[in-house]
Amino acid sequence: MDVTFLQDYNLPFPTFFMLITIAVLLVLNQTKVFFSKNRENLPPSPTQLPVIGNLHQVDADKPHVSLANLAKTYGPLMSLRFGHQLVVVASSPEAAMQILKTKDHLLSSRVVPASMKQEHLLPHSLMWSECNQTWKTLRALCRIELFSAKALEAQSRLRNKKLHQLLDFLREKQGKVIDIEHVVFVTLFNTLTSIILGKDLLDLNDEHDTCNGLKASLLKVLDLTITLDLGSFYPILERFDLHGIRRGAMKEFEKIFPYWEDLIEERRVQVNSSTWSSNQANSFLDQLLENRFTNNQIHQLITELFIAGTNTTTSTVTWAMSELVRHQEIKSKIEEEIQKEINTHEITNTQLSKLNYLQAFIKEAFRLHPPVPLLLPHMAVETCEVMNYKIPKNSKIFVNVWAMGRDPKIWDEPLSFKPERFLDSKHDFKGQDFELIPFGSGRRMCPGLPSGFRSLEFILTSLIREFDWTLPNGDDPLKFDMNEKFGVALKRVVPLKLILKQKQAYQCT
Repeated sequence: MDVTFLQDYNLPFPTFFMLITIAVLLVLNQTKVFFSKNRENLPPSPTQLPVIGNLHQVDADKPHVSLANLAKTYGPLMSLRFGHQLVVVASSPEAAMQILKTKDHLLSSRVVPASMKQEHLLPHSLMWSECNQTWKTLRALCRIELFSAKALEAQSRLRNKKLHQLLDFLREKQGKVIDIEHVVFVTLFNTLTSIILGKDLLDLNDEHDTCNGLKASLLKVLDLTITLDLGSFYPILERFDLHGIRRGAMKEFEKIFPYWEDLIEERRVQVNSSTWSSNQANSFLDQLLENRFTNNQIHQLITELFIAGTNTTTSTVTWAMSELVRHQEIKSKIEEEIQKEINTHEITNTQLSKLNYLQAFIKEAFRLHPPVPLLLPHMAVETCEVMNYKIPKNSKIFVNVWAMGRDPKIWDEPLSFKPERFLDSKHDFKGQDFELIPFGSGRRMCPGLPSGFRSLEFILTSLIREFDWTLPNGDDPLKFDMNEKFGVALKRVVPLKLILKQKQAYQCT
């Protein structure tokens, strides 16, 4: 085994020697696994090498693409070994339904990333904790107070205010190059912080995050969530934190929490005062304090809400606008539909529900550009059977929704962007039609779907309705770079930058 790569980490000699010894033991262990795997009824698998298993067959930069290509040979449910870890990948609606619905109660545990293995944070996690009573309580509280129809209606005035701030900003910046991802992220983030904390924390004008670094720290935490180290593949090495992922995440958390620490303490004093009444609660933070949440619980929960509630929707808006840049005829159809159905200054939910072509367009964007291409990984809490194959306890499970969206067995001309395919289709994306599950399904389905989709609809409709878009420097839309950058949320390699000009009909309004 070539172990020279370990020297890249500048480890002291005793540690380096220890790792070599461990590597030899791993060879023996993996050899045993290699020769015994045929006695198990595991899903089909590519040939595995000792120690590394199938790691050499997956591109770390685009694992969703590598896994989709492997599935073409080894089928819609396949097994791989990443070091010591057995990984099962589902790439068809049938396999996804078995995992996310039929056997959901056995396969809904989480693989906790190294960055989140913080003893004082993990028990309060909505994304990474087990499906225990604490998790159920957190999820129910968020669903009722943040994502229910009643909550969304109560938030509508605030959401409109943030949307108008975005539109005012873009009007002032007409003719200038705008980083679309930045302005959408800030708008969504400030919407959430206003709902949760009663306060904006980011500035639309601060494109490079020079004012406080909050956005950079949040995105760093997100990046560390998918950063793997040797301990991810070989549990015996996990305690050493060789890549400093846990330390790095803790450092970023320590930067993030002070942004609302004083606000929490200030509100806690008010909530605990003898004159406080529940009728005075005007933010989600007040609800948490009334329910006796500790600071650690609040920090973890709202950080996850901020990260999850902004990145996926930002990704979808950015990809949707990218497709409209490439397909001006689709943008024209949506503009005609908007002009026909919306004749008031304020856009309403009733009006949006009549935009059938826009709804089909959004579904097509979800199909080709799912915000979380592999969903968040599941783990088997018990050994079970899926599609007549054995899924051993502690197997790591991915559902490749990116592959499903581009599968010619499911979709006609899957690489073509055709909203029309959904005009006469009953396919929805709310977790019941497994051909299209960008937000997952089952008990681990994204609870913020109603909130995120509402923001997506309003932002897209407003930008299409009011502005013409052009690429900087007169670039050719047909040569527009659409390469992807893998992450928890699928992003563009080249940021989407556009010049927006207010349409003549709106210049005097």
